[in-house]
Amino acid sequence: MSADNTPSFHERAVAEIQSIPYGRVATYGQIAARAGNPRGSRQVSRILHSSSRKEKLPWHRVINAKGGISLPPGGGYELQKSLLRDEGVEFDERGLVDLERCGC
Repeated sequence: MSADNTPSFHERAVAEIQSIPYGRVATYGQIAARAGNPRGSRQVSRILHSSSRKEKLPWHRVINAKGGISLPPGGGYELQKSLLRDEGVEFDERGLVDLERCGC
C-alpha cells in the first residue's frame, strides 16, 4: 500500500488475477486496465513471473490478447494449456481460446 493507503498497481493487479474464476481467462491487458493502467500489460507479465508462487496466483488463467498462451513450447506452454483444459477451457485448432466464451 502506498503512503496514502491507496493500493499500488501491483496490489490491484494481484487482486484482479486472484479474482479470475475457475474455467475462465483474462488477458494481460484486461488485468492491467482493471488495475488502473491500460498500458501496463508488461507489468502484469512481470508480476506473474515474480509473484505467482508467493501470492499463489492462478497464473495459468492469464493469456494474451489473441486468446493464446504466451509461454513458449517447452517453457511452460504445455503446462498452462493442460491446467486450462483441466478447468474446461477449450482451444480451437490454432491453439486459441474463445475470449467471448471463456473470458471474464
